[in-house]
Amino acid sequence: MLYNFFESVAWPMETPDAYGTFHILFTLIGFSVCAFSSWKLRNVSDKTAGHILFACGLVLATTEVFKQFFYYYIIADSTYHWGELPFQLCSIPMYLCLIAPWLKKGRLQRSLYNFMVLYNLLGGAISFAEPSGLLHGYLFLTIHSCMWHMLLVFIGLFLCMSGRGGTEKGDYADATQIFIVLCAAAFGLNCMVQFGLGKEMNMFFVGPGNSPIIVFKQISELFGWYINTPVYIFAVCLGAYIIFRLIRVIINSRSE
Repeated sequence: MLYNFFESVAWPMETPDAYGTFHILFTLIGFSVCAFSSWKLRNVSDKTAGHILFACGLVLATTEVFKQFFYYYIIADSTYHWGELPFQLCSIPMYLCLIAPWLKKGRLQRSLYNFMVLYNLLGGAISFAEPSGLLHGYLFLTIHSCMWHMLLVFIGLFLCMSGRGGTEKGDYADATQIFIVLCAAAFGLNCMVQFGLGKEMNMFFVGPGNSPIIVFKQISELFGWYINTPVYIFAVCLGAYIIFRLIRVIINSRSE
C-alpha cells in the first residue's frame, strides 16, 4: 500500500538547469522572503522564538520522514539508501530546532543557535550557489531540497537578526567546537556503515569515501580522501568565520 502511494506521487520532471529560470527565481525570491521575515520577527520574545524554531523543526522532520520513504520505495527499490541518512551538515537543524528551544537559556542553547547561524546558514546559502544537490528528476525531491535549504537560510538569519546567535565574540569558537564534534561523529558513522555493512555513506563528506562536492571531489580523486578531509573542514570553518566577521562588522557599524 505504501509503495502504491509513493509511486502515485513520484511525479517525474525534467531536472531544472543550474542557474536556469527556476533556480534563479527561487533563490532570489526565497532569500528576499527569508531576510524580510527574519527582520520583521527580530524582536519577538524568547517564547515565541522557541515556537518558531520548533515549528521549523517539525516541518523539517515531517518532510524528512516522507523523503526517507520516497527514497526507500522509489529510488532505492525497497532497500535503505544509506547515503540519505539524515546526518549531513544541513540535516542537523532538524534536530536542533526540536531540542534547543526547550533548553534553559544559557551557553549550551546559544552554542546550538550559533551553529545554526554560522554553519547551517553557510550550508544553506552555498547549496544555492552550487545547486547540483538541489535539482532532481522528481518534483517532490526538487521542491523538498530547495525548501529545506531555504528554511536553513531563514533559521540562520532569524537567529542572527534577533541577536540569539553569531553576534558575540565567543560565538564562533562555540559553533566550531560543535562542528568538529559532529564531523568526528559523522566519520565514525561512515566507517561503521562502510566497513561494517559494506554500504556507501559519506556523512558531512569527511570520508573515508571521496567527496562529491565540486573542487573537493577533484582533491579527493587526486590526493585521496584523507588529504581532502582536513582541507574541506578548514574551508567550511573559514566560510563560517567569514560569515561571523561580516556579522561583527555590521553590528559595529550600527553601534558607531
